[in-house]
Amino acid sequence: MNDEIKLANQLGFTFFSANRLFNKFYQQALEPFALTYPQYLILLHLWERDNQTLRELGLELGLANNKLRPLLGRLKKDGWIARSSVPYDKRQFAVKLTEKGKDSQAVILKAVSELVGRDHLNIERYRQALKVNEELLTALESAVKNE
Repeated sequence: MNDEIKLANQLGFTFFSANRLFNKFYQQALEPFALTYPQYLILLHLWERDNQTLRELGLELGLANNKLRPLLGRLKKDGWIARSSVPYDKRQFAVKLTEKGKDSQAVILKAVSELVGRDHLNIERYRQALKVNEELLTALESAVKNE
């Protein structure tokens, strides 16, 4: 068998594995808050820009409505966010942070920061990997759009 087609040599498989491990890694910091990594990503985005429509959140996070709605439902149920109607589109709703969501930002970010610092991740290598990953994502998005 050609080495390039072995599972261990597939770039997609390494990303699949990295995704699984990132979820486990972040779960260590997020578990005390009863948050999953995808829920944390939603909160991160809302901390950057609060009060967005379902559509805006979905576009930014790259999630379809059917994937995003259950995540938002759980965040709402647990008191992190509130939803309100959008007057110009009855099919949409706006999502905004509750006081709990706003007030918890610092403590959650501290927990994540301490986790990253504890494992002594080299920040320069992290930035290099992020740059390469962003280039790869851009190339893949272009390839998918051209289908």
